[in-house]
Amino acid sequence: MRMHNYLALAVLSVFTFSCTDDDSIPSSSFEVPEIYSFERGGSSTVDFSGQTDRLLMGKELLNSLKDVDNATLDILNNQFVNTNNPFSDSELNSSSKNIKSKVASSYDYFSTHSVESEAIKSQFETWFSNQVNNVFSNKNTVASAGNSGYLTNGTSNRYVNAKGLELNQVVAKGLIGALCIDQILNNYLSKDVLDAGSNIENNTNKVFETDKNYTTMEHYWDEAYGYIYGVSSNYTNPNSTIGSEDGLLGKYLSEVSEDNDFENLDDNVFYALKKGRAAIVANDYTARNEQIKIIKENISLIPAVRSIYYLQQGKTALNTSPINYYSAFHALSEAYGLIYSLQFTQNPATGNSYLSSAEVDSLLEDLLGDGANGLWDLEDTTLDSISEAIAIKYSFTVEQASSLE
Repeated sequence: MRMHNYLALAVLSVFTFSCTDDDSIPSSSFEVPEIYSFERGGSSTVDFSGQTDRLLMGKELLNSLKDVDNATLDILNNQFVNTNNPFSDSELNSSSKNIKSKVASSYDYFSTHSVESEAIKSQFETWFSNQVNNVFSNKNTVASAGNSGYLTNGTSNRYVNAKGLELNQVVAKGLIGALCIDQILNNYLSKDVLDAGSNIENNTNKVFETDKNYTTMEHYWDEAYGYIYGVSSNYTNPNSTIGSEDGLLGKYLSEVSEDNDFENLDDNVFYALKKGRAAIVANDYTARNEQIKIIKENISLIPAVRSIYYLQQGKTALNTSPINYYSAFHALSEAYGLIYSLQFTQNPATGNSYLSSAEVDSLLEDLLGDGANGLWDLEDTTLDSISEAIAIKYSFTVEQASSLE
């Protein structure tokens, strides 16, 4: 197991809050550290080793999904559930963690919807099967409308199914929502999880988990943190390298923050996570809840902004002469997975996703629905209508999301 220790604690600012919630216990003030570092008795109280393991497992799984010459369905399925020593990292093979158990398994959305949870898990396994049996099996054939195979730019190949989808991209972007966003927003930052049982009383009185120096509430918060920053080489100050070390949520948090219309998104999320964790230590549950809202609003933006960006990038590539299918289908496959991830967002004002699973399904059907051959038949008007349908849910414009200006 990987245990991450955070040693420095620098004070950035001090905040004073008054508490109004019945379950809130006020503190006169608390310090927000400059970096994500929390100690007790000289030892770190931060641990998100399970999240690090799952992100590293995800990295190997996604690499296998691109390994056209060596990947088998058994390898992909074994990496999904961590059985039969499927990873190159022996520590991952010996870990008790796996990816599948945390896909679509949040308390808020799936604790009473096990059928839906299993259907989502099965969808990922179906994508694995299609990649091996229908795409890789046709690896030496140039892809065409209705036929899987490869697309090339002259120096590298990408592999698509009969409808033009690059399934490794669909899985990667789908896991951003089904694994990372769902666990952060709908599980570990769920008030029903943070405050379950005697968690408030134990956190207030600093009753720790067995053989640990942190409370359950502190640990849950750190686990949410880990699904963004769990593979950063600088865990306490991860935004300095964010985007270069993680292919899932952290990467796309960085990309959205590069858009001038959404700049500082990464700083806003990082600060809210620090402040919320400091509020938990100080027993200030009102301040904690305020940060939860900020985190949910900001993280929910990520798949929305980037899905529109890739839809519009795909449209541009489809309008080149000759048509650049290599670039177009890559961007549109990323968009497909990010649209799929929208069902796992959470609007803190409603407690529901910004787009329901039914709305997401409808948009995905539209994306492939202009003809029998999916992306090969796609019309500009469809790309624009899907982009508008997403943007209106978030009250930003397609133009804001589709450019870095």
